[in-house]
Amino acid sequence: MFAVLKKIGRWFGAGRALGLALLAFFVAMQVWNPLPLHAVRLKVFDFYQQLQPREQKGYPVVIVDIDDKSLAEEGQWPWPRTRVSDMVLEVTRLGGVAVAFDILFSEPDGTSPAEFARRVGSIDAETKKKLMTLPSNDGVLALAFKRKAVVLAQSGYHQKSVWKGAKKPPTTGIATIGQDPTNRLLSYKGILRNVPILEYNAAGRGMVSVLPDWDGVVRRVPLLQYADGKIVPSITMEMLRLLTGSSAVGVRANAAGVSQVFVKGLKVQTDANAHLWVHFNKHDRKRYVSAIDLLNKRVPAERVKNKIVMVGTSATALFDIKSTPLDPVLPGVEIHAQVLESLLTKTQLKRPNFAHVSELALSIGVSLAIIAAAPVFGALTVLMMGGAMAAGVVGTSWWYFSTQGLLLDAFYPLATALIIFSAMVFFNYMREESQRRQIRGAFGQYLSPDLVDQLADDPEKLTLGGETRELTILFSDVRGFTSISETYKSDPQGLTKLINRLLTPLSHVILDNNGTIDKYMGDNVMAFWNAPLDDDQHAEHACLSSLQMLEALEKLNAERLIEDKEAGRESLPLHVGVGINTGECVVGNVGSDMRFDYSVLGDAVNLAARLEGQTKGYGVDTIIGQITAGRVKGKFALLELDVIRVKGKTEPEVIFSIVGTEQMARDADFLAHEENHTQLLAAYRAMKWPQARKLIKTCRQSGEKFDLSGLYDLYEERISAFKKAPPPKGWDGVFTMETK
Repeated sequence: MFAVLKKIGRWFGAGRALGLALLAFFVAMQVWNPLPLHAVRLKVFDFYQQLQPREQKGYPVVIVDIDDKSLAEEGQWPWPRTRVSDMVLEVTRLGGVAVAFDILFSEPDGTSPAEFARRVGSIDAETKKKLMTLPSNDGVLALAFKRKAVVLAQSGYHQKSVWKGAKKPPTTGIATIGQDPTNRLLSYKGILRNVPILEYNAAGRGMVSVLPDWDGVVRRVPLLQYADGKIVPSITMEMLRLLTGSSAVGVRANAAGVSQVFVKGLKVQTDANAHLWVHFNKHDRKRYVSAIDLLNKRVPAERVKNKIVMVGTSATALFDIKSTPLDPVLPGVEIHAQVLESLLTKTQLKRPNFAHVSELALSIGVSLAIIAAAPVFGALTVLMMGGAMAAGVVGTSWWYFSTQGLLLDAFYPLATALIIFSAMVFFNYMREESQRRQIRGAFGQYLSPDLVDQLADDPEKLTLGGETRELTILFSDVRGFTSISETYKSDPQGLTKLINRLLTPLSHVILDNNGTIDKYMGDNVMAFWNAPLDDDQHAEHACLSSLQMLEALEKLNAERLIEDKEAGRESLPLHVGVGINTGECVVGNVGSDMRFDYSVLGDAVNLAARLEGQTKGYGVDTIIGQITAGRVKGKFALLELDVIRVKGKTEPEVIFSIVGTEQMARDADFLAHEENHTQLLAAYRAMKWPQARKLIKTCRQSGEKFDLSGLYDLYEERISAFKKAPPPKGWDGVFTMETK
């Protein structure tokens, strides 16, 4: 029995125990559902909507917009109710189906004749008497309501309602099936209603209160609310009740909460709190007509005929602006319009009450699979298995959203499994690390820390040698560094800081362009590309690095100039020369059987170093070899400098300078200068000295903005020297370098 338990313990292991403990914690967090977890879930659902907004199937709803244009022409809000009445009558004339107001008329119209007479004391008694007998503006609007089915807006209120009507306020009937849903609904103490005469004459009334999520974004809209001691429908459900001829709005609820809100012929699935998850589409001005255009009869009949009309505002001063997953700024009335469109076209989103339980089960199932497999298979195998499961989970979640409109959270189950997997891999790593300490203890005194780590991972790496492959090598050196270092004789630490300050941005450039830094030699940097990782664009990346290194150096010089000026000392700018060459090299662990480094050897390396040394003589910042130039032709603005034979080599090398990027290579000024420069080289190699000198003058003018004066000074000196001591007979135009 003990042996069996011991065997089970060995199979179960500490790693699985850790995984199960983490799973229990994450399951508890999922049940608790704290705000950070809820927030991430909402952002995932937002992302789904951004990937696939609701498809717009026509425009069944038109918004009459009290916009900034309307306020500019008609005057500040509120307008006289007679003007609102004109809007209702115009909608009736144009054939609108029904009108819903996303605006409250909670106070009597102060511009009504009787109200005006009461407020103004400087009018005579007869005039006041006549004004008192005239119909109120609210009465005029109420008469307009009788011409068209109108739904008024109501709002939840934090205090108990005070109703001033002669009889009870009209209400909409609510039919409940199943359990009482009251304790699940968004609740308010009271209702902010419209003036009684409007409430009595409206065909319906509905709530426009919308409670955004924690980040201020509206994702869900309540279809039912509990206010003033009764269940009241939203403005959209009330509108649907009128359109379908229903006598009441129905609600179905069970122990899990509300599951459905319905009217005749239309069932709407909601969450447990009777909230509808809205499937938004992008803000579209095609839904809108300006209120002032409607009042002035400038709206074509086809914009309104047979459509549902919602009256609201986008005017900045009226503050009815909301945020949705697709639009950070959206008029509140459009939210209700989009809800109505979504319900009419049956394209709303659904997050059923079982969703949370399903996600919980998914978290447990995927995590248990990881816990079981991780100690048995390698980390890579488990990661691939997990990746396949993750793709399946995410794909399923997306499929349900895109085809069924279901919101199922794939993030938390996958995050749970990933964290558990990472923790178990880390645990196994720590266990294996303890086994490697013996190797580190044995070899730590003889090898660099990096190689010790490699050896601990793979002892077979403790061998000398390497592989032959094509590389691009870069050398960078500071010109005149001796003069600069002399200014730091009394401050050697300052010189060290300067070198570090120089090498840091240059190194970042190399690493950002996939390069490998071989070594630092004082103020010199050596780097190479295409090892240890393959890089098909190694020559291009090296050339790009040279341009970016010069840009970084220019920025550093500007900073130092300001610093030196503030400190009252002479400022000596830093200048670098860069040599780049491409060729076959041996790359690998180079050194002795006691110490070695990952480095590169070969004739191409030597040539790159020689090219860097020639930058000062040619008066350019960068010189590249002919193989490199061939690899990057057309991707940079290149200028042939010379054909040279470096010391120690018999074969000549065509060398080039990088003048600029691909954009410069297409620049008309550069192309013109390149033509002049090519003619200069041809005349020089043909020993046509007078013609070459004329072309030098031409090149100085056409190449002035490319800073190549030093190059043409060099050719002037050579021609002068050749005139005194002509080249030997059969000279091939190759210049032999006497120094390295």
